[in-house]
Amino acid sequence: MRRLLPLLLATLAGCQVAGIMGAVGHNIEREKKIEVLAKYAGLDNRSVAVLVKADMGTLYEHPTAAPNIAMNVSQRLHENVPGVKVLDPRTVMNFQYQRPSWAAMPLGQIADELDVDRVVVIDIYEYRMHPPGNRWMWEAVCAAHVGVAERDGIDPDEMVEQWNVSAKFPPQEGTARDQLNQTLVQNGLLSTFVRNAAWVFYDHIEDKYPDIRK
Repeated sequence: MRRLLPLLLATLAGCQVAGIMGAVGHNIEREKKIEVLAKYAGLDNRSVAVLVKADMGTLYEHPTAAPNIAMNVSQRLHENVPGVKVLDPRTVMNFQYQRPSWAAMPLGQIADELDVDRVVVIDIYEYRMHPPGNRWMWEAVCAAHVGVAERDGIDPDEMVEQWNVSAKFPPQEGTARDQLNQTLVQNGLLSTFVRNAAWVFYDHIEDKYPDIRK
């Protein structure tokens, strides 16, 4: 029995070490980052205007959402897309204000009037702070179709490509309204959506497992 005791202790110690190493390995794996290539690299060395549109209900309930998205996506493109020339968002928003029916205009005409090579349109189709019918929980969502038109393309009036981009905040489910203030939730949602929308256009680093709760 005395001879077996050291062997048993050594075996238990080995199991503990293996368990610790396994946990460490799992944590390292879920923290890994990966490089993701741009879905569309056609903004490189081009001039571009970013236009954001949403339904009247969203514009009324969240009047700062569209301009914040336009300005911050424009800024991210300016900082990360090689050689891009982003039209001042204030110029773009003034164009939209002066032409209330701009969304019905041919994209080629928009590109001509703004004098840009590319037109990026972010068409928001969902924007909310809470689950439907439950204002006591936070479940903020912003979802949009993000498309790009090429002034020098085969058909400048058509989107050459379009992607569905969405974001939610907070990332974990079941967050009660009294746990976070509204400003934090709004800022978190906008920041996440802007990042995801801009990522379409340049190479970047993402979490390998973005859905794992940390």
